[in-house]
Amino acid sequence: MTGGNESCTAGLTSMSYLTCLTYILEEWTGVEDIGEYLSYAFYILWLLFPLVVVFVLPGVIVIFLYLSILWLHIYKRKNEIKEAYFHDAWIGATEVLATLWDGHGRLWHGYELHGIENIPEGPGLVVFYHGATPVDFIYFSARLYIMKKRRCRVVADHFVFRLPGFRILIDALGVLHGPKEACVRTLQNGHLLAIAPGGVREALFSDEMYTMLWSDRKGFAQVAIDAKVPIIPMFTQNVREGFRTLGGIKIFRSLYERIRLPVVPLYGGFPVKLRTFIGEPIPYEPNMTAEELAAKTKAAVQALIEKHQKIPGNIFRALMERFQTQKKED
Repeated sequence: MTGGNESCTAGLTSMSYLTCLTYILEEWTGVEDIGEYLSYAFYILWLLFPLVVVFVLPGVIVIFLYLSILWLHIYKRKNEIKEAYFHDAWIGATEVLATLWDGHGRLWHGYELHGIENIPEGPGLVVFYHGATPVDFIYFSARLYIMKKRRCRVVADHFVFRLPGFRILIDALGVLHGPKEACVRTLQNGHLLAIAPGGVREALFSDEMYTMLWSDRKGFAQVAIDAKVPIIPMFTQNVREGFRTLGGIKIFRSLYERIRLPVVPLYGGFPVKLRTFIGEPIPYEPNMTAEELAAKTKAAVQALIEKHQKIPGNIFRALMERFQTQKKED
């Protein structure tokens, strides 16, 4: 073994760098045939590489979110924004973030937005199906701002407000936690507001069948009634093929029900085709109850799913759709 190592370092024999490294490791560790262990380790790494990738790719979205946060901090410092004017001074930062996220959506997902003409000039409540991540809503809001110069605020789960460093992003984008009065006030002030009635439960535990997990929720409908605004249904094609969860494993479901935090592992980040479809608005009707409006909204979102999504969803098919053109009737 020592003679082999000396030959390696002296260059007396012709051998690869890996073989030379093997000899050195054998001498340092005293483990014979370490090359076989290395070969086995490299084989396992090669075998598990696809599995590693699908769990690492979602981190790209996290990186983009924190890059957005970093940009907001830089923007705030550069413009010396005072707290009293904090919510009115983000126009420049919003334009940069919209460009950043719209570019990511175009490059990675070939993102398309259809039916933007269904967005009213005034206030409205956008109701959408919640994928494993809200990345489709981010792309939608970025494209909407670029095309219409309109911001769409969104209602988020309480855990979002606990994420480290997210406060400045939440404030700049006008993310709401509620309550109902705050949502009504936002709409009455002329803004667009978005909500996914399925929330975190739908994000974690729906699957490639695109089952809507809205239970009997009707609070969003009451908000629209109180604010006297239309509801705009929305759905993104292939949103569950881009990212998926392990929500089908019972232990994760039990853990979520116990602590109510999104502890279900996420995987994916695949560059599948994403198309967001905005349906025709459901107008405000003073005589319609919250139960009736909620049911009508759910049916409208379900109709968008049935029209634009092949069920069950398939990752490979969604990838291939990057090379297809959308039919005119869509």
